This record gives sequence, C-alpha cells and structure tokens, in this order.
Amino acid sequence: MEVENQLSTWDGYVDWKNKPAVRGKHGGMLAASFVLVVEVLENLAYLANASNLVLYLTEFMHFSPTDSANSVTNFMGTAFLLALLGGFLSDAFFTTYHIYLISAVIEFLGLVILTVQARSGSLKPPKCNPATPNIPCQQVHGAKAAMLFLGLYLVALGVGGIKGSLPSHGAEQFDENTPRGRKQRSTFFNYFVFCLSCGALFAVTLVVWIEDNKGWEWGFGISTLTILLSIPIFFGGSTFYRNKIPNGSPLTTIFKVLVAAMLNSCMARSPSNAIESMATSPSPTPPSKQEGSIENHDKVEETYESPSRSLKFLNRAVVNIPAFDALKCSVQQVEDVKIVIKILPIFICTFMLNCCLAQLSTFSVQQAATMNTKLGSLKVPPASLPVFPVIFIMILAPLYDHLIIPFARRVTKSETGITHLQRIGVGLVLSIVAMAVAALVEIKRKRVAANSGLLDSTKPLPISFFWIALQYLFLGSADLFTLAGLLEFFFTEAPVSMRSLATSLSWASLAMGYYLSTVIVSIVNNVTGDSKHKPWLSGRNLNHYHLERFYWLMCALSTLNFLHYLFWAVRYKYRSKGSNK
Repeated sequence: MEVENQLSTWDGYVDWKNKPAVRGKHGGMLAASFVLVVEVLENLAYLANASNLVLYLTEFMHFSPTDSANSVTNFMGTAFLLALLGGFLSDAFFTTYHIYLISAVIEFLGLVILTVQARSGSLKPPKCNPATPNIPCQQVHGAKAAMLFLGLYLVALGVGGIKGSLPSHGAEQFDENTPRGRKQRSTFFNYFVFCLSCGALFAVTLVVWIEDNKGWEWGFGISTLTILLSIPIFFGGSTFYRNKIPNGSPLTTIFKVLVAAMLNSCMARSPSNAIESMATSPSPTPPSKQEGSIENHDKVEETYESPSRSLKFLNRAVVNIPAFDALKCSVQQVEDVKIVIKILPIFICTFMLNCCLAQLSTFSVQQAATMNTKLGSLKVPPASLPVFPVIFIMILAPLYDHLIIPFARRVTKSETGITHLQRIGVGLVLSIVAMAVAALVEIKRKRVAANSGLLDSTKPLPISFFWIALQYLFLGSADLFTLAGLLEFFFTEAPVSMRSLATSLSWASLAMGYYLSTVIVSIVNNVTGDSKHKPWLSGRNLNHYHLERFYWLMCALSTLNFLHYLFWAVRYKYRSKGSNK
C-alpha cells in the first residue's frame, strides 16, 4: 500500500515533459529549493540597478531630481504591475515553469540593451560642462531616450513575468492538505523573502559599489550575467518540479459571473423562487469537514451545492435565463469570484505602505547623497543604504520562522501562530513609525545644512548617513512582515484556478504604491506651489525642498490607511486550511 501511494500521481499536476506528476518524485522542499536559489539571482539582477537608478538618471541622463524619482517609481511600478500579466498567463495558458523561462529571457534582452548604452558614450547625452555651471545639462532625448526606455521596460516586462510566476511555482510544490505540507509552504514564503534579501544584499553593496567606482556598464553587465545564470539553475530543477495544469482564464470566469449577475438582475423583475432559495440557504459544510468524508489530497477547493449568503447579488449569476444561456455560471464559479472580491479590500489597504517603500529608492537615496557617507576610509555609495534593512530581514526571517512562529503556535494553539492579516497589520504600523522617523531625520539634516552654511552648496553635509538608516530599518521590517504575509495570504485564500494571479496581487500592490508615490508628489507640488510659495518638492537642490512636510503627510496618510485596514481585517473570515487555525 505504501509503494502504491508513493507511485500515485498528483491530480492536476504534470512534470516538465507534460506527463502526470508522481508523488514522492515531484514536488517537496527539494524542488522549492531551486526556486529559492533562483530568487537570489533574479532579485540581485533587478535590484542592483533599480536601487541606484535614480542617480544614474540624474548624473548620466541629466534628469532633474523630481523627474528621475518619478521615472524610477514609474519603472518599478510597471515591473510589479506586469506581475499580474505573468500570473494571469500562468493560470490561463502556460505553467509557471514556462512563464519563468520566457520572462528571464526577456529581462536578459533588456539588460543587454542597457549595458550597451552605458558602455558607449555616443549613446548617452553629452557630459555637463563644469566651466558653465549655470547652463543646465542636456537631458537625454530622441533615439537615445528611446533606447533607454526600451531597455528599462523590457526589464520591467521580464521582472513582471518572473514575479508573477516564481513564488507560485515554489508554493505549488507542497501538499497543502497535510499540516506538514502547509508548514513547509509557510516556511517557503518566509525564506522566499529571505532570498529576496540575499540578492538585495549583493545588489546594494558589491554591484552598487562597482557602478559608482568602475562604471555603470559593469553594473548592468553583472546583472545581465546573473539573470543569464539563473536560467540553467532553474532548468536544473525540472525533473523535480510538479507544475499545475492551467485551468483557463480566471479573468474570463470573473467577467462572466459579474456580467451574468447584472444581466439576470435586469431581466428579472423580481427575484425568482430559485434565486431566493439560493440567497437564503446556509453555506454548506465543505466535504473535507463532513463526518465520514474522505479528504482529496490534491484539491482543497470547497465544493458548494448552493451559493453562500455573502454577496447575494452574485448568486443571480447561477440562474438560467434562456436569453443568456451562454452566461450561465456554476455555483463553484460564483463562490470563487466572491473569494476574489473579499480579498480585494486587503489588497487596496497595502498601497500606502508600498508608497512609503518607494521613498527608499528615490528621496532617501538623494538625502544620503548630500550627507557624509564615509565609513572610516571607505566611502559608501548612497544606494547601498538598503543594506541595513536587508541585513535585518536576513536575521529576522529565520528567527521568525524557527523561534517566533513556534512560540506563537504554542501560545495561540493555532497552526499559523500569527495570522496572515495580523502579520500584514504589523507591517502597516511599522510604516507609520518609519515615516515619522524620516520626517524627524530630515529636519535634523536641514538644520545641519543651515548651521553649516551649506544650504546652497553641493558639498557633503557634516552629518552621518547613518541617520537615514533609521527609516530604512523600520521600512525594511515593515516589508518583511507585509510582503511574506501578503504572498501567503493571497496564495492560500485564492481559488486553486486563480492562485498565480492572486499571488501577483502582492507585487501589483508594490506597483500601485510606486504609482501612488508619483501621483502624491505631483499633487503635493501642484497644491503647495503658487505665485508666493515654491512647491514643497522643488528647488535648486534637496536642501531647498520641504521634504520633512512630505514625510509628515505620508505619516498621516499611512495612519488613516491603517484604520481603513482594521475595518476590513476584523471582518474578514478565512476560508483555507491553516490560514487562521
């Protein structure tokens, strides 16, 4: 019997040759370990340039500080938003396995273009003339600008595809119908964030130092080789992976249910008996919890015979009206769409935190560039500041998984110890603290500039860049709690047919945060600028900006956002095994 079980197949999964995946041979922690190694390389390739890109655009492409900050947030926002495309394709048409390989090749091509441009002086705008400091530098334009943005957005497309497929691919390797499998999956998500940090550590230290001291062509070149190396490593795990068979477009199901519900509501003058009975019938008990039922080891979808009471409007999609017979939906499809709608408020509440995180790649780097970045005889590049939260995450992630969570499980008597929503909430609180700290540090930095008579100077201020590390530390901690919590929350709560798309919401939240940062910066400048006052975020240099006011505004908005989050979080009811018990 034991041999038969080991040789049985995983229902709904195939191997890399499109044959049924076999228990004991495919999946498990060994398969997921290839994903973790690849994530180190992938994030190194991406973050090595993204973390320092604001200075590249300012110093070599001659963008203004505000334009370079907005360009970086737009680029990073697009990369993360395209994770939705990667997740959608993984659920609908391709496996996560194939999406990763395709996306890695696209990112590689984009990095090749950026490397060539950085290497050739003729493909960049002319250097500034130090003899005429009053004459503005010529910003990149025309074909050179087209080449820059082509390379950047090919990278963004590749990164989006990887982010939309890689976490789901790793999480799919575990049997979630057993406590051991669910715990291993939780460990995977914690170590996924750990591996993100490992890649970031090399990116913001070694590669950034090379970019600042040896040239950007070397930095882009290292990223190009790194993403190229990740492809054979990922491919090396092919014989161990189990790949979920695509179930068709999840967006089609969502659209079909919404349209059917609306049309049936318009066609029916009053609710039919069928509709009323479905809307008022109690939610059935999932088969896995019914007495005497046999648990299916491959599928954990709750099977419904009639729609649940929540979001009753959507129950109309089940009713068969002859004129719209093609739009008739199953009860399961309706319940799946309800699940997606219920997780959307949580998704929206994380935008503001990621808007705060966007400052780490923009204004915080520019702040550090005005300060004393020497560490003994070593001059630390401003873009290397994220090393502080990165190291903290690398220490905290294993401690969280091996000490904090086991302790919490013993105290709460629950499988997860700390629920996903509690973990996300901790991250939101830390982001509020981070913005308050950032505002206080900026006040101190400007006071030093004024007292030193260096408000109009580009010389480094007599204040250590370690002060900026405080806001990085709090935001890095917030990122650890929120990102890992979001990835696991969306994966476990979403219907099996929509998991890659749902997990991609974690990255889409980052995208919306970066876009929101651009919008807030523009609104702040428009509202605060008039004939008598200059906009908060403008001036001859950063010392003339009112950045501290901007940070206080972000702190206030983050506080309001946390209250909004609490409204939805306390009302949310988990559906998946191991989510909250």
